[in-house]
Amino acid sequence: MHPVLSRRALNRATLDRQYLLRRTTRSVTEVVEHLGGLQAQTPHTWYTGLWSRIEGFKPDDAAGLLSSRRLVRIALQRSTIHLVTARDCLSMRPLLQVVGERSALGAFGGRLRGVDLDELAGAGRALLEARPMTFADLGRALAERWPSHDPHALGQAVRWLLPLVQVPPRGLWGRSGPAAHTTAESWLGFEAPPMTPAELVLRYLAAFGPASMMDVQTWSGLTRLGEVAESLDLARFTGENGRTLYDLPGAPRPDEDTPAPVRLMYDFDNLFLSHADRSRVLTERASATLKSFMGKNASLPRIILVDGLAAGDWTVTRARGTSTLTLHRWEPIPVMDEAEEEGRRLLEFLAPGDKHTIAVADGPSRS
Repeated sequence: MHPVLSRRALNRATLDRQYLLRRTTRSVTEVVEHLGGLQAQTPHTWYTGLWSRIEGFKPDDAAGLLSSRRLVRIALQRSTIHLVTARDCLSMRPLLQVVGERSALGAFGGRLRGVDLDELAGAGRALLEARPMTFADLGRALAERWPSHDPHALGQAVRWLLPLVQVPPRGLWGRSGPAAHTTAESWLGFEAPPMTPAELVLRYLAAFGPASMMDVQTWSGLTRLGEVAESLDLARFTGENGRTLYDLPGAPRPDEDTPAPVRLMYDFDNLFLSHADRSRVLTERASATLKSFMGKNASLPRIILVDGLAAGDWTVTRARGTSTLTLHRWEPIPVMDEAEEEGRRLLEFLAPGDKHTIAVADGPSRS
């Protein structure tokens, strides 16, 4: 019989590994690599994810790394855009190729009949390495060669056939630009050995464990990882739901009564997306609220963590030089002073030149 870990114990272990019990002084690249990347669907909100985790983090700390090509944004886990180090980009992408392939074939396979995929990949590579292009521009260019096929499907097929990075200024703090892509190989100019499934499992557990293999599969999009886990020297526990949980033998597992500070999370934070069972950070009430929110808005809120659990969401509005951060309570927050103080610190980060105000409202921000 494996030792039982409570949900609260899982919560504290995960928060500790996510640098959410206390901010870390590690470098941006070290943190991004430790976390296995940050989901970066939007060009800029992920900067808040780093601010929540790194002591003294400034936007230029990450923007400079994007410009110098030490960080990149590329489709990886779950076929979603992630911010990763250059090394992880090159090593993770071959392993996760099947995830993007599965997604793309399901969505566009019927519109690609008659297209030689090797020929399409070669044509896409030549175009994108000549100059970075948006998928719309790429699709139109490819349609000149395959005029009877849907340009959108052609462009999206190249997205999974080739490892494509979004190039700056897209993603740079305070700037904007088209979602233009080129190949990872041409952008980075070096090679890295592919990551193995075992290495990926170990990386996940270091940042999100203890966890089940269903959790790892939810994060990565890969399947059949149970066989991988059984081949590794891992600690084993049992969750409150009876599921077997795996962990690195020497990984930190703080006492479940360890204090957890208020944290203001960004909208696509992997803390809420990387477990099949999200009860370690979402109560039943929070899960229902989040489900309702996503059903109406097709997006995720920026969640307020209180005692390690989702207790509300936050928004920022700007008018006439004043930025207002509103804390939307899904349930009573007993440490409102702490939440408001964290909100003020966040406003200093997001809008340092503005006047700042804090507001409080009951109910989700867009219910």
